[in-house]
Amino acid sequence: MLSGMNADSAVGLQSEKPLLDELNVRLLRELTDDPRLRTTELARRLGVSAPTVRERVTRLEESGVIRGYRLDIDPAALGLPVAAWVRLRPGPGQIPRIIELAGRTPEVVECHRISGEDCFLMRVQVHAISGLEDVLDKFLVHGQTTSSFIVSTPIEPRPGPLPPTSQTAG
Repeated sequence: MLSGMNADSAVGLQSEKPLLDELNVRLLRELTDDPRLRTTELARRLGVSAPTVRERVTRLEESGVIRGYRLDIDPAALGLPVAAWVRLRPGPGQIPRIIELAGRTPEVVECHRISGEDCFLMRVQVHAISGLEDVLDKFLVHGQTTSSFIVSTPIEPRPGPLPPTSQTAG
């Protein structure tokens, strides 16, 4: 077993070419900036052929490095301007029920299992403060909640840092 790595982080280590070589990192940077770039434009920017880009994107998708392509919708434009983080401390035996309830509650747009005194951190998107109260009421039978309204988001969610390339190092 590789020390300090799990099986997921070892993806590509046994293949002939490293999965995150310099070209793939540059490819990921381009797709991070604009996931809708056409293969031909990616090939032009990277200085490689379109079939090379297609093969590399497919390999990154199949290995799980690229997990998907998502639509980014402004919740306020849909009439859901109120966002809050909700920490939840489950009662005994309530963890599976909370996971199931979070999954079927559309206002819960993220749910993370966390360490510490609370077990869950959820981001909730609602039409008004009263909507948050309705969501909290559903969860209160399963544990204690603590909420914090999101006032602004100076940094939108983004991918984690990519390894440096010879073009970015130094």
